[in-house]
Amino acid sequence: MRETELQPPPTEADLVRNGFAEVFDRYYEHIYAYASRRLGPDLGEDVAAETFLVAYDRRDTFDPARTEARPWLYGIAANLIMRHARAEARRYRALARGAEPGEGPDTADEIVGRVDARVARGKLAEALRRLAAPDREVLLLIAWAGLNQQEAAAALGIPPGTARSRLHRARQAMRKALGTDKEEQP
Repeated sequence: MRETELQPPPTEADLVRNGFAEVFDRYYEHIYAYASRRLGPDLGEDVAAETFLVAYDRRDTFDPARTEARPWLYGIAANLIMRHARAEARRYRALARGAEPGEGPDTADEIVGRVDARVARGKLAEALRRLAAPDREVLLLIAWAGLNQQEAAAALGIPPGTARSRLHRARQAMRKALGTDKEEQP
């Protein structure tokens, strides 16, 4: 009786090159969620689909040293989203104006809470629109896609220190937009 050798599970590099359907199944919803937050559901769906088309076409260039495909896919999505910058700017302007229909709240507390949230959302949307695109990309990959600084840097093909400084600038702008940029006391 011969013992069968156990094969190690495929790496993400193996999946990108030889099992792309699994990569798609694993990450499509995440990429779609990120893209739709940035551009709205219609363009988000288009960008998510295009992300995987580009990734599939470039699967042979995927660096096998990468431990996961997620930052690579977010990098592709971020580049595609930058092409849709005008649509994104229009979306932020609409959010800043509070242009989102919804059902009316039932209580006075809910009304106050929704008004406060709408004002804050408008300020944030306007601040996001005003951010330099490279700073906005790092911030949103971290805040909306859930990447860490290292992963965001890898996704955008920039050094980690650059990602850190862009994130710092973006966070300062967000704090200033919300009026919470108090100087820290030593």
